[in-house]
Amino acid sequence: MKITRIDAHDRFEHFTKQNFDISACCQDLIDKRPFGDIPFYIFAHARTIGMDEKIKLYAQRKFKSLEEVPEKTIIWQPRLTKPEAQENSMLFKAYPGKDTVKVIWMLPDRRLWDSYAKGKMTENKTISDSIYDFQNNKQKLEAKEEDDLCDEKIKKIYKEIMQNLQKRQKSEPINRQTMV
Repeated sequence: MKITRIDAHDRFEHFTKQNFDISACCQDLIDKRPFGDIPFYIFAHARTIGMDEKIKLYAQRKFKSLEEVPEKTIIWQPRLTKPEAQENSMLFKAYPGKDTVKVIWMLPDRRLWDSYAKGKMTENKTISDSIYDFQNNKQKLEAKEEDDLCDEKIKKIYKEIMQNLQKRQKSEPINRQTMV
């Protein structure tokens, strides 16, 4: 297959613009301050979209045809602890109130790993290092950071969040239309 110089440029432009989506999603979570001013992890991982969700997205006219609805979506999860490193995921550490986001790992789908190698158009040192660590030193990716909270503090924060959620649910009136 021959790729023209213009086509290669368009593909490269598309690839590099994806970084803006990542930073926008991270910034959105940071702005929401899910844990106040406490540094937290942002775990982004792929999840397969079920047929019922695909039909719902199509019915909302977000896509022209059912075939255009993607197979997967990315879940952006704020958390206080590191998850287990896994393929097709990204982990960042955010510091609310600062302009700092630390990349812990960026692991694409295993089928794409070779495309990020040195000398390729999509070469990326962060991704290559993440793949190497995943294959050779997974414990490094999953190790606690120096500025992580202790387990007791994390449990206390999660308990407070759960209590506030339960209080809010009790105080909200029941909407009979949604109960079917």
